[in-house]
Amino acid sequence: MSSNKEAWGSRVGLVLAMAGNAVGLGNFLRFPVQAIQNGGGSFIIPYLVCFLLMGIPLLFVEWSMGRFGGNYGHHSTPFILGSMSKFGFWKYIGVFGIFTNLAVAAYYCYLESWTLGYIWHSVSGTFSGQTRDDVANFFTGYTSLSNAQPIIFWLICLVLNTWILSRGLSGGVEKVAKVGMPLLIVFGIFLAIRGITLTEGSAGALYSGTTGLNYLWTPNFDTIWEPKVWLAAAGQIFFTLSVGMGSIQCYASYLKSRDDVALNAMSAGWMNEFVEVVLGGAIVIPITVGYFGIDGMLELVNKAGGLGLGFRTLPFLFQQWGPFLAVAASVMWFGLLFFAGITSSLAMGTPCMGFLQDEFGWKRNNAAFAFGAAVFILGLPTVLFFNYGVFDEYDYWAGTVSLVVFAFFEIILFAWIFGMNKGWEEITRGADIKVPIIFRYIIQYVTPVILGWVFFSSIPAIWETISNKGLYEQLATVTDAVQKAELEKTMLYRNLSRLLLLAVWAGIAFMVYIAYRKRVREGRFLL
Repeated sequence: MSSNKEAWGSRVGLVLAMAGNAVGLGNFLRFPVQAIQNGGGSFIIPYLVCFLLMGIPLLFVEWSMGRFGGNYGHHSTPFILGSMSKFGFWKYIGVFGIFTNLAVAAYYCYLESWTLGYIWHSVSGTFSGQTRDDVANFFTGYTSLSNAQPIIFWLICLVLNTWILSRGLSGGVEKVAKVGMPLLIVFGIFLAIRGITLTEGSAGALYSGTTGLNYLWTPNFDTIWEPKVWLAAAGQIFFTLSVGMGSIQCYASYLKSRDDVALNAMSAGWMNEFVEVVLGGAIVIPITVGYFGIDGMLELVNKAGGLGLGFRTLPFLFQQWGPFLAVAASVMWFGLLFFAGITSSLAMGTPCMGFLQDEFGWKRNNAAFAFGAAVFILGLPTVLFFNYGVFDEYDYWAGTVSLVVFAFFEIILFAWIFGMNKGWEEITRGADIKVPIIFRYIIQYVTPVILGWVFFSSIPAIWETISNKGLYEQLATVTDAVQKAELEKTMLYRNLSRLLLLAVWAGIAFMVYIAYRKRVREGRFLL
């Protein structure tokens, strides 16, 4: 018998929690970098097209799947997917919906903890008077094994996440979303206004903040049709909406049979887009362009990516605004990153807890502590071997490949196996808005084609990663014995991390098999 008696306290709390699930660190760190690397305005048009043709349809699908499965007592994707088809293998496709959340949380909590550390150092004045190189080098020292401080903040984040999850949906997750999301938006609006209003010569800026906005919103039609731009735009939609993870289905599974999913999905989706495009695009890019120009910004991104801008560069630029604003801006910047992070990591814990509560009768507290312990064990390699690429391996396999695989198969299941007639009925039942009929055909035909294109076009890159092609090419050119040994160690740790992730997936699949056999013995079937 399941001990899962969770429910949402209010519709506002549900929408904010769903938006918090989608609004993550990628809205402020990954989106600007993707836009910068893909031509600014040339990226925005494909991005918005992918949002309409892939993002919104997947939101409709995942909300509907979650509510459908929840009506039969399923709160995790293995048995949500299993309830939508008579073919038993679909429950193993649903394993991705638990695996992804657990594996992403394992490294995401470490990244999340950096924001707490940087808030502490901002308030204590660590960055005051430091040069640009000093601030950049601080990050390298901060993540080194010789520094115990980030591990302490990581453990604090783990304990905090576990404790909030142990309070349940309405008593924990929903309360955090109701506080965290409004604060995130307020902090973001302040920083966006400050970035946009930068003028040439003020606070040491070389260019106006609007130069960065013009770069973001002026399309270059010479590059807009390049496949890599569209592939990057499609990939960003996965990251920004948290589709293909299984957390949306879990949250929606606690709805009643006639509770709206259409308006809720649209509200959460468009709130995320506002945070990402309007706020995320108006903070990092205008401020960075204001001090380094467009060419300087491109150089910074190519060297260090989003983490380089967010952690190595912005703390230095904030210092140009005077002592008070430097501290206030840093606290707001890393504060909004923290709220974006924790609302997402809480969503990652919910499917894992739902599975343990549904299938093995665990109490909420025990399920929360089990998730916290699993994140600690699985996340430890990303902390100890961060500089050997373990963090990046987790992010690639769990935060990229797994999302594409799961989303591709779930859209096939919903539109073609479960059937579009029943699927459309699920989407529109109890809807507080009239869903445009065009989305029925987009879900059935257009979205699967886009996802199939993303999936199959990614296979060559996936194979290159598996074969360690890039590392072997570096080894072939390196003559220094020390550098060669470090590259070999990096390859070893990356290979071991892949085996660990594969073992985790297999372990979850085995638990699903045990849970299914348990259901059969007890006479509890999927429908």
